[in-house]
Amino acid sequence: MNRFSRKAVLTLAGAALVAPLGAAAVSAPASADASHSDVTAASAVETKAAVSGATVIARAKVWLTANGGKPVPYSQVKYWRDGYRQDCSGYVSMAYGYGKPGLNTVGLADSSVSTRFTNKASLRKGDTIIDPNGTSTSRHVVIFEKWANTAKTSYWAYEQRGTYGTTHRKLSYGLKADQYDFYRQKKLA
Repeated sequence: MNRFSRKAVLTLAGAALVAPLGAAAVSAPASADASHSDVTAASAVETKAAVSGATVIARAKVWLTANGGKPVPYSQVKYWRDGYRQDCSGYVSMAYGYGKPGLNTVGLADSSVSTRFTNKASLRKGDTIIDPNGTSTSRHVVIFEKWANTAKTSYWAYEQRGTYGTTHRKLSYGLKADQYDFYRQKKLA
């Protein structure tokens, strides 16, 4: 997608997505919907520069205290002061440095930006664990940090979730029979 088309898509998604640094959040334009169907892998990927797992985690940590020492609140219709949506996929997009306002969950699982794999032993810092199925209220994505135990039955992850906002906690998504799969973003160095 050329530069003009990308700007046109983002303009249609909403004008002035980046708020001044003093503002906590910006409401989405009235035309935006919770499915973010206008934000596809092709339209939101502005840079293909590689990023390390350590950098992804460092960026993810920022939102834990970015709201005056508290987590960034969850919202599918608001944008944080850095221009990213305050939902799970906007959060992961921010951590990876994808174009603003960020890919949607389906976009993060798209083969143009990530590779799906099944071996949990292959998980490494910065990988994503995604449920790309369902609706905008049932899809989800988290960022893998490290294993929580030697048995590899749970792991530490960063996520943006309803009610709580940005969290860092032990999870087991994808380790049992569920709709979650492991994805390595192609940007991960």
